[in-house]
Amino acid sequence: MKIRLPWMSRIDRNRWKSARNLGQLGGLMALWLEGHVASWPGYQPNWGPDEETQELIPTLSAANRAGYVTIGSQPGIDPVKGFDGMIWQQKAAVEGFVRNYDLLRALVDAAEKAGLEYEVADTLDTGERGIVVTLRGGEPYTGFGGYVDDANLRHAVWPGIGRSALDDVFRAVRVTLVAPEYGAAAGARVWEVVESVTRQMAAADACAEEG
Repeated sequence: MKIRLPWMSRIDRNRWKSARNLGQLGGLMALWLEGHVASWPGYQPNWGPDEETQELIPTLSAANRAGYVTIGSQPGIDPVKGFDGMIWQQKAAVEGFVRNYDLLRALVDAAEKAGLEYEVADTLDTGERGIVVTLRGGEPYTGFGGYVDDANLRHAVWPGIGRSALDDVFRAVRVTLVAPEYGAAAGARVWEVVESVTRQMAAADACAEEG
């Protein structure tokens, strides 16, 4: 029997292909998080955010609309025995692309003040190694950040987006924010930082419009 794999709909393909810049990618990512767009290029077609991300959707959507275009996130989780019998530990973490210098500066300043781990990397930072965010049986299992080469940016993270939007991605920097410790309590600091910076940028935009 032939198995049919899910494919991104033509409507969604056209949405992403028509994006002209990082800001429009952020708008589409927010719509995907909220369930208004079925697929985004760097994820399995016709799948929404993971269940563990549901409570973070308002924070992530606002961040994307503010210019922090996220491509990965996870909440902090207290130590738990997994399906494999091993103890899993998870730090809250988020990573995404930023072009606006004021937003970048605000994220870094807030992260430092809150005691978060963070990494800022552009497409030439081949030495960036990322930050471990998940332990399995006390050993590193997954990480956020780190170097992503040209081919992966084009064909794994952002396949099928408009050429000008892809150019914007290559001009952006990737900002990774990670809780200083494993668990839910420490993880709350990450989302407090993202929310406070998002509000700060929204207030600045509102003042600029009034002026």
